[in-house]
Amino acid sequence: MSEIQIPPQPFIEIEDPQDLRRQIAVWRNRGERIAFVPTMGNLHAGHLSLVATGRLHAERVVVSIFVNPMQFGPKEDLDAYPRTLEADRQVLAQVGCDLLFVPSVRTLYPRGLAAQTRVEVPGLSDILCGASRPGHFVGVATVVCKLFNLVQPDVALFGEKDFQQLLIIRRMVEDLAIPIAIIGMPTIREADGLAMSSRNHYLTPEERARAPALYRVLNEVATALRSGQPLAEAEGAGLESLKAAGFRPDYLSVRCAEDLTPPGPGNRDLVILVAAYLGRARLIDNLRVCL
Repeated sequence: MSEIQIPPQPFIEIEDPQDLRRQIAVWRNRGERIAFVPTMGNLHAGHLSLVATGRLHAERVVVSIFVNPMQFGPKEDLDAYPRTLEADRQVLAQVGCDLLFVPSVRTLYPRGLAAQTRVEVPGLSDILCGASRPGHFVGVATVVCKLFNLVQPDVALFGEKDFQQLLIIRRMVEDLAIPIAIIGMPTIREADGLAMSSRNHYLTPEERARAPALYRVLNEVATALRSGQPLAEAEGAGLESLKAAGFRPDYLSVRCAEDLTPPGPGNRDLVILVAAYLGRARLIDNLRVCL
């Protein structure tokens, strides 16, 4: 027998915030719950797992695609960031998206970036990736807060690959009393362990063959920590392994999983976070470890 093909399911595509609010109001009047998955597009299986999980938590799933200029630095890859809207539409039709919100930069920042009110989460935003990319997490928090206000979902879903971002969003929601449940979902990986990411698109074939070493090194550091190796030694060995594999490390750091503070003697729930360059791609990953 031939495989049964499931036809794509139609979804609503909206660019204007007022049209978005009107459609959300229709669903709210029916008593339907809403799940939200904010993205920058170039969707992969990690994004789609968020959409599928959103369907388990709500009757309606909203996805946004917006390449946010506020979170890119002056020398970063805003113009080169992959934009694949037509392909994204096709995959969203297969996974149960009800509404795709695709605002323009002018729509979300009508006064321009310089005049835009900003949201900052102190402490969490200026360490690790925040130290390497000043202002990045202010851009993330600002646009996510704005999207939350437009969509007003019951739940929002984020991948744990961007672990620091996930904690920042959770802290923002708590501090600003935003009535949204934040759900973190496990990192989706390729068969060789590489975390799925839109920036994998930048890797050459030779770099792509090397890239799984990032996850391998995380596991090596986790094994060292469980065996009792001092934290600084485990971090140092991990950095050397990354260099030997052809990476240019930005950081490799072991932190408390709850708040990314440096762990003390009694801390057992940890996360190993890494950012490293491979060619033009800046790759990030993390691994939880309980001692």
